[in-house]
Amino acid sequence: MLNNLTDTEEGDGGAQSQGDSNPKESSPFINSSDVAAEKSQQYDGKNMALFEEEMDTSPMVSSLLSSLANYSNLPQGSKEHEEAENNEAESSRKKPVKAPQLGTLMGVYLPCIQNIFGVILFLRMTWLVGIGGVIGTFIIVFMCCATTMLTAISMSAIATNGVVPAGGSYYMISRSLGPEFGGAVGICFYLGTTFAGAMYILGAIELLLIYIVPKAAIFPLEGLEGAEAEAALLNNMRVYGTILLTSMATVVFVGVKYVNKLALVFLACVILSILAVYAGVIKTAVDPPVFPVCVLGNRTLVWKTFDVCAKTVETANGTVTTQLWRMFCDSPLLNATCDKYFTANNVTEIQGIPGVTSGILAENLFGTYYEKGDLIAKGDLESVEDQDDPLTNANRYVLADITSFFTLLVGIYFPSVTGIMAGSNRSGDLRDAQKSIPIGTIAAITTTSTVYMSSVVLFGACIEGVVLRDKFGEGVHGNLVIGTLAWPSPWVIVIGSFFSTCGAGLQSLTGAPRLMQAIAKDGLVPALRIFGHGKANGEPTWSLLLTACICESGILIASLDAVAPILSMFFLMCYMFVNLACALQTLLRTPNWRPRFKFYHWTLSFLGMSLCLTLMFLCSWYYAIVAMAIAGSIYKYIEFAGAEKEWGDGIRGLSLSAARYALMRLEEGPPHTKNWRPQLLVLVSTDAEQNVEQPRLLSLTNQLKAGKGLTIVGTALEGTYLENYEQTQRAEQALRKLMETEKVKGFCQVTVSSNLRDATSHLLQASGLGGLKHNAVLTSWPRNWKQGDEHQTWRNFVELVRETTAAHLALLVPKNISAFPSNGERFTEGHIDVWWIVHDGGMLMLLPFLLRQHKVWRKCKMRIFTVAQMDDNSIQMKKDLTTFLYHLRIDAMVEVVEMHDSDISAYTYEKTLVMEQRSQMLKQINLTKTEREREIQSITDSSRGSIRRKNPAAVTTQLSVTEDPPAASKEEKPEEESKSASSPVSPPEQVQLIHDNTTPASPATPATPLTPGEGAQSPGEQVQMTWTEKCDGEPAKPPGAATPEGIKDIFNMKPEWENLNQSNVRRMHTALRLNEVIIKKSSEAKLVLLNMPGPPRNRTGDENYMEFLEVLTEGLNRVLLVRGGGREVITIYS
Repeated sequence: MLNNLTDTEEGDGGAQSQGDSNPKESSPFINSSDVAAEKSQQYDGKNMALFEEEMDTSPMVSSLLSSLANYSNLPQGSKEHEEAENNEAESSRKKPVKAPQLGTLMGVYLPCIQNIFGVILFLRMTWLVGIGGVIGTFIIVFMCCATTMLTAISMSAIATNGVVPAGGSYYMISRSLGPEFGGAVGICFYLGTTFAGAMYILGAIELLLIYIVPKAAIFPLEGLEGAEAEAALLNNMRVYGTILLTSMATVVFVGVKYVNKLALVFLACVILSILAVYAGVIKTAVDPPVFPVCVLGNRTLVWKTFDVCAKTVETANGTVTTQLWRMFCDSPLLNATCDKYFTANNVTEIQGIPGVTSGILAENLFGTYYEKGDLIAKGDLESVEDQDDPLTNANRYVLADITSFFTLLVGIYFPSVTGIMAGSNRSGDLRDAQKSIPIGTIAAITTTSTVYMSSVVLFGACIEGVVLRDKFGEGVHGNLVIGTLAWPSPWVIVIGSFFSTCGAGLQSLTGAPRLMQAIAKDGLVPALRIFGHGKANGEPTWSLLLTACICESGILIASLDAVAPILSMFFLMCYMFVNLACALQTLLRTPNWRPRFKFYHWTLSFLGMSLCLTLMFLCSWYYAIVAMAIAGSIYKYIEFAGAEKEWGDGIRGLSLSAARYALMRLEEGPPHTKNWRPQLLVLVSTDAEQNVEQPRLLSLTNQLKAGKGLTIVGTALEGTYLENYEQTQRAEQALRKLMETEKVKGFCQVTVSSNLRDATSHLLQASGLGGLKHNAVLTSWPRNWKQGDEHQTWRNFVELVRETTAAHLALLVPKNISAFPSNGERFTEGHIDVWWIVHDGGMLMLLPFLLRQHKVWRKCKMRIFTVAQMDDNSIQMKKDLTTFLYHLRIDAMVEVVEMHDSDISAYTYEKTLVMEQRSQMLKQINLTKTEREREIQSITDSSRGSIRRKNPAAVTTQLSVTEDPPAASKEEKPEEESKSASSPVSPPEQVQLIHDNTTPASPATPATPLTPGEGAQSPGEQVQMTWTEKCDGEPAKPPGAATPEGIKDIFNMKPEWENLNQSNVRRMHTALRLNEVIIKKSSEAKLVLLNMPGPPRNRTGDENYMEFLEVLTEGLNRVLLVRGGGREVITIYS
């Protein structure tokens, strides 16, 4: 066989290369021709017969290799992502896709360069250096660049850990941290990108209105001062910004291809502008440009309306005043009245750009921060001024337009280092994304960081401090400050920066709608689903409209300095979660975490995350809180209303690790009494269709739990797991659906075994994990347990009681569960009555307290009854119980019920007699088996109390007739307290039925013991006891009649009473007496909680035990029988 296989592999290369899997349509990977399919079948038949039965579900590896190696054929990360694609996307996917061709330079490096270099470098960098000083600004630049570099390292690790489809950072974060984090951060990243578009547009308008065509202002600034001038400038920004936004959105709507074609042009503008600055710096060392600044005293003057920086000039005709004189004096004459400060101080002309060799760097090392309206002054010049004189002619001086401080500078600068995601966003277009993304991104950040850091030093070394602090270049003839440094002309920078900001704005308006469309298509946020739709070619029309509206809100702010910190928040939050994703994946050692990029470490990711968080609060603590609140709200909304996605994310891995750690801690010991709460195992039964038969049991669970603690809902099925797998799945689905309906948070479990008793026992033993196990079992009272065909139900129930006792588990048994309230009902008044007969560890105190936390029972008051015996001091008992409840902090009314010893009534004897006769009759039924069968049953009863037998038809008929409530026999008269005489079965028929059951057993089993430990009894005695249930020996008398003669006959039956088991009589007496007292006190209660007596140690009395419980709770509407788990569950201590 091995030789044949080798020959085939060598010779049939063609068949193998075409694929050798079973060509089944359901397989997503297989798309082969009929010829290939035929060859594959032949191939499989000859060589892979061992696997031929699995070909439908497990195709051969060789057929998958070509699909697996080709990224374009892969499903996008997960099955539901592929299913979420609309028809247009499917049709476009079927078209032949061109292989991606972009390399590292064009695909990652240059796009990152274009996105990182932007408006801040050209419009604010010189001002940042002037205000913060070279040292302060260098620290800001270093912090921001370090943050983006650390983020890029984390991003490279994530991007090289498998294929990253289009979607870039959103895809990486959502698939690493889960849908909630992914949606929250994705929307934050979207908002950041949108506000970045607003910032770029505002930058372009600022360049246009201040430096290119100032006369185009709709609201003229000439002659306005202070707040009026500021308002006019902002209104101009709003009007022109809206116009530019509309035109840009139209371009994007018409065709993205034009934006992509123009991208290289805009990139060329950026690079040329930066090169012009460096060329200008070099030129300053040789020949500094002439850009004089006019200073009056030490105050910088706005150089717009005067030509000579002097008060007077000497001419042939003598001394003549200048335009500057006329600005501060009331006439051009030398004897005119002038401004006091103008008169007292000299005018000095200083060089605005002294050059890199001038030593000006020492003056600019440290920062100078201003309040709004402060004068931009040169500190080393003399100034004569009277502090009491008010500032006059303020519009003649260069003033600080905003209050500046270190953290504000951080917020304004940070947007200039964003854009590092540009390469990963294009991952679908890259030839080798796993190689290009790390190299291109890190190289781009290194380049831009070098440029920024060198710019800080060079600006400080070349430009005069007052010029650096002059934000709009008012002191240098209204020139762009960075433009004054550029060579060959300031216009190179002005025009280049205008086009680069326009290009960056277009890129933002192109990228943001696609990001929103990706989020909407994932279906994470139901409210955003409309934004997943677009034009026929897939362009996101609705998302573009939303982006334009949000962008307009940024433009209405109208201040570049106010918008920058907003988008800084959103980008910083996005970067923080990228670092968190990488750190989590590394620390959790997820098996799928195998990045090709090896130069990462979790400490670097945590450092990056810490830097992001620090910068967020440095920029603006209130913006940071708002951004976190937005992200948190989106997170909770997706968690509450969003689509459930399983993306194999790191948060799920973190949950598993945290759960494991918590479980290991729980194993260290049992919980303290203060921490005890009912961890419920709810046992429900299902019908033939696997629907839950007692849905109210889960309503009660919800009311008991109030959504806290562990809940396991379990059900048992009979059979084998292999044969009943589908039923198991249906049952589990039904349980989940009901749990969701009843708002029960927990787990469901279905167990299959050869019989229901064993399956329930397995549930009891195996549910839970480690320290997170149930400590209480909730199961409903077995209905119709007296019916003949239900005998196994009550046997199972009694065994369950025994097992919970042995396992030290609490047991809660609601009786008449269908009468319990649903979660939607409300009790406006009423009582929850607790009958505290024996101490059970405080369960009876704790359960009503928990129930009253739920809105159903909230308005019910709690009453506690306890029973005093003959020798007890009931007054002292009441005092003690009141004190105990006070220490427990439980509000309840207390009552002590005195139960004096009394003689056992005839009714008790009769009730016991009927019970024992019924017990004997059930045993007679079992005697109809052969000797061997009875022995097997005896062994089975002894071992686990689980008997599986097939009753004869006659027995079933007899039991159904005699036990059915509509046809109640006389033995049921005391059980029903002779409430009404129901239509009886005719006495001769009864006699005949009983004889049918008893007579054949007589000769077959003369004196065979029924079960181990049970005394031998002759059939004659059995027959006689069966007949005794007729009480008066008159078959023709109707069973329900209670006449004085009948009572007289009862009192004549003392010999039969003496033969009764006295222990049973005493138990029946207790049950009847307690039942009388409970009905008297609690008949109107909304719920009665009662201690549940334990089952007999001898299994022969199991059916009697059920009868005792039935008598104890008779006549009560809602009863919760409670059996403690053998430990204290409530304490008076804090």
